[in-house]
Amino acid sequence: METKRTIRITTEQHILKDVPPVENYPMRQWSIQISMLNQNGQEIEASILDKVTYTLHPTFANPIRSIKQSPFRVEEQGWGEFDIPISVHVLGLNGKVGERKISHDLNFLQEKYINDHVITIPVSPTKNPALNKLLVESGPLPFDESGAAKRKIDAVGPNDKLKKAKTNGGAAVKGNIDLEKLANGLTKLNEDDLIVIVQMVTDNRTNEMNIKNDVENGEFTMDLYTLPESLLKSLWEYVKKHTEA
Repeated sequence: METKRTIRITTEQHILKDVPPVENYPMRQWSIQISMLNQNGQEIEASILDKVTYTLHPTFANPIRSIKQSPFRVEEQGWGEFDIPISVHVLGLNGKVGERKISHDLNFLQEKYINDHVITIPVSPTKNPALNKLLVESGPLPFDESGAAKRKIDAVGPNDKLKKAKTNGGAAVKGNIDLEKLANGLTKLNEDDLIVIVQMVTDNRTNEMNIKNDVENGEFTMDLYTLPESLLKSLWEYVKKHTEA
């Protein structure tokens, strides 16, 4: 499972009037710092990060700067604009798994400007509880407090907008499967069974199938009439076995 968070990079700069220009360019004091946004778009501390590494232009002394304390601020003086590779490291995820790379444009068009970047974070109800605790301060996780995956299946029936099924004697049927009964049966499944259904559908996905998996919000939408008959049969057998449909 995974979740997304927005990392905010804030750059500020101003001209140093008491410092002589270089090659006719004014010297400037500039700084970059890192924060994040919560689910309401409010700026908060980037507590889910344990380190940020900036790779400055090689003309700077010690150009690789690793900072481990929020707001992960780097501050320098210079006259030139350049791209800065920034690596943010997610708490508790080692190596490349926890590293997210961002290319940041240091420019002097404005005294202050903001760039937002969405990062994807792998999560588990058991493997990284410290990270989970910090993540819930900024938004939801794809599982509840007990560790059960949040999963909602929206089985689009024949009278919904995506596509209308052919009818047979007033019943929406594809092959020998009554789509109305299947859609109703899916709503009776528990969390674990819903996960199985999602896996069955995604494992057998074809280009003709109209499905959408919104991992962030734990929602899985599928137009039943676009599913092949063989898959519909398997789904119906599973639903009958695990409900009273």
